[in-house]
Amino acid sequence: MLKNDLILQNPLRLMGYKAEEILTPGGFGAVLARAGVGKTSFLVQLSLNSLLKNKNVLHISLDDPVNKVNLWYREVLSRIADQHNIEQTNQLVETILPHRFIMTFRVEGFSVPKLEERLSDLTEQNIFSPQMLIIDGLPFDESIYEPLSQLKTLAQKNSLYVWFTMRTHRDETMGPDGIPTRLIKVADLFEVVVQLQPEGKEIHVKALKGEGADSDHPSLLLDPATMLIKDQTGR
Repeated sequence: MLKNDLILQNPLRLMGYKAEEILTPGGFGAVLARAGVGKTSFLVQLSLNSLLKNKNVLHISLDDPVNKVNLWYREVLSRIADQHNIEQTNQLVETILPHRFIMTFRVEGFSVPKLEERLSDLTEQNIFSPQMLIIDGLPFDESIYEPLSQLKTLAQKNSLYVWFTMRTHRDETMGPDGIPTRLIKVADLFEVVVQLQPEGKEIHVKALKGEGADSDHPSLLLDPATMLIKDQTGR
């Protein structure tokens, strides 16, 4: 089973989201979880879903170097291949690599003007033109609103789908809808908010904002052993 046969059904559609890419062009999505629960793995799976459809994904990491991010992709794809009994994993990796670009920043060195400059360098030289951005490791502190507003303008200007990770804490203050108060201040910029919530031996994938939050569909699960997304039946 190669690429054309392994077009992963976007798992969030099982939660009631109807759009092919979950987000609309220029839209923001956030994946919330405590440290070590599976935020990066979850986003890598969303990224692979787009890559397998020949969509260009720019993965921006503020925590890990390029080789570690690349390892994440190889490990997740290897686990998916094992799940589907695929033997030609290396061939599959090589076919999707041209559609993925990894970019790293130090947290303190990240700014939207710097990102826009790098994007311009890539696109103007016909090196890479992204359709989806993943920003992993951006701190959601009190100064986040201005850079997020600038990112929103950039995303809308370039019709980009943008996904963020947000690290939460056990003692975090939550709003009535389960969204952390830190995110409530910028929630108007996000169309979709998803939480990874450990419950016993399971990790539940819950929609806090967006179509899925109003859906009767059951939450998805992250398999703690493989960190792969599955539905309640284990598929």
